[in-house]
Amino acid sequence: MSPSLATTLSGKIVASAMRRRINRLGKESTISSAISTLIKHKIGGLIVMDESQNPVGVVSKTNIAGAYYASLPLDSPLEYIMTSPPVFCHLDDPLEEALGRMKDNQIYRLYVKDPDNDAVVGALAYPDIVGLLYELCSRCPKSIFRPANGPKAEQGERSLIGGCMTREIKSVAADYLLEQVLEELALHHIGAILVVDNTGRGVGVISKTDLILAYNHDVPLNTPASEVMSVPIRSCREDDMLEEAIRSMIFSDVHRLFVKDSKTEDIIGVFSLTDAARNRSGSCQACIISRIQITP
Repeated sequence: MSPSLATTLSGKIVASAMRRRINRLGKESTISSAISTLIKHKIGGLIVMDESQNPVGVVSKTNIAGAYYASLPLDSPLEYIMTSPPVFCHLDDPLEEALGRMKDNQIYRLYVKDPDNDAVVGALAYPDIVGLLYELCSRCPKSIFRPANGPKAEQGERSLIGGCMTREIKSVAADYLLEQVLEELALHHIGAILVVDNTGRGVGVISKTDLILAYNHDVPLNTPASEVMSVPIRSCREDDMLEEAIRSMIFSDVHRLFVKDSKTEDIIGVFSLTDAARNRSGSCQACIISRIQITP
């Protein structure tokens, strides 16, 4: 017999977190149309269909960033850049299993099939899992967002950002060219990077969203990062509670927060929706501990 620690996601299935709206384009559709779809619907990827409406690939912001780096014309068809085949899960798969599949395949989303007819009925991405976590935690009697509990209720029992964040920070200088920024993102398999000035101080962020917008507007690859970066830098502190950061990302519609040292205000890490989903729980340690089960 060995103890197995359950999480907030334990017992939940894919159907409870997935989004049912699926964005699809034909493989003959253009890169420009894919960019427009991703930006309009605030999503990170879409599924590509063949002439018979069968799913044959996926186009993500990563694929489009690669096309930008390769200087492909915006009217190039999606079949030139798509990742094939799509990776699927099923409606009744455990969420823990789906999350593991995403991590193992180093992908940000799965497409969901109905096991009865094999039809594609939804999509599951890290933001969807984090949205479910937030919903479950906000309904909990111990939630910090309930007025009776107060914003700092039981803080000593809760997980803080400092214990969940990624401490390694990647950055580029403000005078880096967009071509170099794309290389750095690809090298480190990240979706955004900190932009720093000549003193090392963070002055902005460049994400793949910023880059695909630049691509769609014919911004040359030899443009400095400072002309495309987003400001201000969205941030939190290392002693913020997990729920607070998750809520901030959900309601601000951002995928990451840079983490500041609570005393010096220096940026010491980054906390993303991916980190939040892989944590598999909100901040309440007592809630997690109460779910410990004994398994053979």
